[in-house]
Amino acid sequence: MKRPSIKAAVITPVRRRVFLVDDHPMMRAGLAGLIQSQPDLEVVGEASDAPSALQDIISCQPDLVLTDLTLPGRSGIDLIKDLLAQRPELPILVLSMHDEMVHAERALRAGARGYVMKEAGGERLMAAIREVLTGKVSVSPRMASVLLDSFSGPRPRGGSSPIGKLSDREFEVFQRVGQGLTPREIAAEMGISLKTVDVHRAHLKSKLELVHMSDLVRFAVRWVGGQNGG
Repeated sequence: MKRPSIKAAVITPVRRRVFLVDDHPMMRAGLAGLIQSQPDLEVVGEASDAPSALQDIISCQPDLVLTDLTLPGRSGIDLIKDLLAQRPELPILVLSMHDEMVHAERALRAGARGYVMKEAGGERLMAAIREVLTGKVSVSPRMASVLLDSFSGPRPRGGSSPIGKLSDREFEVFQRVGQGLTPREIAAEMGISLKTVDVHRAHLKSKLELVHMSDLVRFAVRWVGGQNGG
């Protein structure tokens, strides 16, 4: 008696939905290609700035947001806070060129679930995406050691660096001062008033224990140059 053939069931893996936020089109294209090549991941949307990202993310309901910190106008930190105010459970992973030793703690405090430097490579990024999707926090071993030390030791937030004293918004102004922007240009780029910029600059001068505004400019330029390898 001939037995009926039994076809093996083909199980298609569920692909988790990723939304990309980066202001460089070539970077987004490269990330999209890498993510789309994974059997368990797919890109469901892209944005180049925080306002459009916020609108599209809320409408398309991704499983994870992968964002840069440096965005035109509102920063990636602002985007993280805005998104979590509407979707507190949304996993957000930061992918940035900036040194994790300076920026990762700020991103995690804002609500991000992980931080990966762009130089880490695709394999590390894919691992971080999957870790965050399973509810874990994903940072490098070096950063994990620093964070653990900050929780277990008596040192103040930010360690010995005066930059650690700055609020997120003050830090954004500080970076733009170091990039050579005028107060009026900073106000326009950040969408705040010139008076607010002046208040932030005064706070920066005080917190960094600088005497003159020119001292602040020189300090910021040197710091930003050092971060960029200058």
